[in-house]
Amino acid sequence: MPVYNKLVRDKIPEIIKSSGKEFRTKQLNGVGYIKELRTKLKEEINEYIEADTDGQALEELADILEIIHSLAVVHGSNFESVDDIRQDKYIKRGGFQEKIFLIDAED
Repeated sequence: MPVYNKLVRDKIPEIIKSSGKEFRTKQLNGVGYIKELRTKLKEEINEYIEADTDGQALEELADILEIIHSLAVVHGSNFESVDDIRQDKYIKRGGFQEKIFLIDAED
């Protein structure tokens, strides 16, 4: 039986069970849950970086957003509050739409 030892989406056990396969899970909490969310975020970011098509990239971005939703909750907030912070930063510092690459700046 393959060993995965990774955080999975909530319905994965149902999907495995419906296929008639055996599996084991455990429920994470606290620091262990946050650690595994961060690990999953790194995994999904790497998959985004490796994506070959726009479709694959969008799938990985959707996974990243799902993880961000969960991380916002474990940090005592929600996605809407994170997006409010993003909007405030956008107003004050802008976004990345103009594709500006800073080469150097005087100290």
